[in-house]
Amino acid sequence: MDINAAIIDQRLSSIITSIRDRAKDELNIQNDETRLKSLAFVYLCVKTMLDLPDDEAFDCLTEGGQDFGVDAIHCSEECDGEFTVSIFQGKYKMDLEGRSNFPETGIDKQIQAIRYIFDPGSPLNTVNERLKTKVEEVRSLIRDGYIPQVRALACNNGLKWNRATDEAINRAGFGDHVTWDHVNHDRLVAIIQATKPVNDSLQLTGNAIIEDFNFSRVLVGRLAVTEIAALIEHHGERLLERNIRRYLGLQGNRVNEAIRETLLERDERSNFYFYNNGITLTCDKFNYNAFQKGDFRVQVENLQIINGGQTCMTIYKTLKSIPINQGSHDAFVLIRLYQLPSDNVDLVRRITYATNSQNPVDLRDLRANEAIQRRLETDIEQLGFVYRRKRMDTPVKPTDITTGVAAEAILSVWRKRPHQAKFFSREHFGKLYDLIFSKDLTGAQVIIATLIYRIPENKRRRPPIDAPQFIRYASCFIAMQMGKYLLKDLNCDVNGLTHLNFNAAKQCIDQKGEAYFNRSVSDIEKSLTMLYGGEGPHVSLQQLSATFRRGDLIEKLVLLDQQNIYQREV
Repeated sequence: MDINAAIIDQRLSSIITSIRDRAKDELNIQNDETRLKSLAFVYLCVKTMLDLPDDEAFDCLTEGGQDFGVDAIHCSEECDGEFTVSIFQGKYKMDLEGRSNFPETGIDKQIQAIRYIFDPGSPLNTVNERLKTKVEEVRSLIRDGYIPQVRALACNNGLKWNRATDEAINRAGFGDHVTWDHVNHDRLVAIIQATKPVNDSLQLTGNAIIEDFNFSRVLVGRLAVTEIAALIEHHGERLLERNIRRYLGLQGNRVNEAIRETLLERDERSNFYFYNNGITLTCDKFNYNAFQKGDFRVQVENLQIINGGQTCMTIYKTLKSIPINQGSHDAFVLIRLYQLPSDNVDLVRRITYATNSQNPVDLRDLRANEAIQRRLETDIEQLGFVYRRKRMDTPVKPTDITTGVAAEAILSVWRKRPHQAKFFSREHFGKLYDLIFSKDLTGAQVIIATLIYRIPENKRRRPPIDAPQFIRYASCFIAMQMGKYLLKDLNCDVNGLTHLNFNAAKQCIDQKGEAYFNRSVSDIEKSLTMLYGGEGPHVSLQQLSATFRRGDLIEKLVLLDQQNIYQREV
């Protein structure tokens, strides 16, 4: 028995318990333990590799018949005209020896699925509704001119595919548009256990600037890319923590491709130092021989890369793919190494925030210790709920509110920007942060927005039999309308919603939540008719997906609200 395979198998038992009800309700998987274990394995792969919360990871699952080999699919937000689609296929064996290769037939299915999904003209008649919804969302983005970058992840509790399968991948002819990635029990365990500190040494080249100030130390120097590759080779996930899970791959990512091309181009390699922004690292302590004039070997304790993870992974992948004698010994990168006080976690957070501000998707964790987040935690706790301002591995309970869900709910319900709530989550803790978490935001407003938001979200995941098609895309818009009806019954605006009328608001949601939902769905139907004429409620899924990404439907809803007010006054 393979030890890592056994560790993952044991973890799947607890996952099955947590997802059993949702698997039955949303995927129609009854008490079939074999299918549940396979589903739990795919769920674990999605959650671990994409670093997603429980609900978002389960939302990606599409297994359940008529899925043509796609067990899970995740579509990232658009960024610089591109978006990444991750396609998972899982092959889990009850035999825990870990010696079986990922089957060639599985890769063949993924190849066919990729050809099918990314052709907007291909019909989707034989695809289950859950997958169909996600595929049409992808196709809608393609039709709008965004460029997809595909990451195909083949997941099993065994070995990678064989050479014949590599040939099949090459014959597919996808080239740089698709990155193929293998995930197995060893890789999952490595990520899950990525908490052990990294102690190692860095061989610098040339002179370095080393300075002590403010109870900290700073080293600025030059490191060969071969040293970077060796660090990743030895420490991998432990060195990069969460960054490695979001690695975009070499193919299709412009920056990473440029890094690779520079390293491979003999005449350009020596200029790598000037082309790259450098890498920022932190450690608890570093030492070096101060009697040397240069070429220091620096001993470091608890080393972490806080900015430049993409660069490091691309260097590692590129150097691993070329012959040793071709080398890249004349390529260097700028490094900034900070020795910071081990008890000053807030300083590390602020530095990480500043150096990663160009990639706001990860800022949720960096905002966790800010004053407003701490105040909301206290305020919400007094009302009987738990505000999870930091990410945790424990399952989310009904009384728990995560910062990610809170941001979507507040932006939809109170800020009336439902299109930004669903499709701009990378900015929720970046450019939109001050709008969402304003200084006058109360715990009562956060809880009520979340309770409202959960109703259409649950309907989106488990649409009623007679529900219109747009239910799968419109949860944020529906939540916005529901918030309007609630405030009308409370006879106040959002600023009037405090701890004083919190119980009354919660009681309204408990008693009238379904009515609010139905009235809001009716509003959306009428607004779609206003937008598209008589065909409104019957437009294609691709068009619906595009509609709810934009804000023009909000104008129709505002106009509809005004008409309703006028009719009541008349």
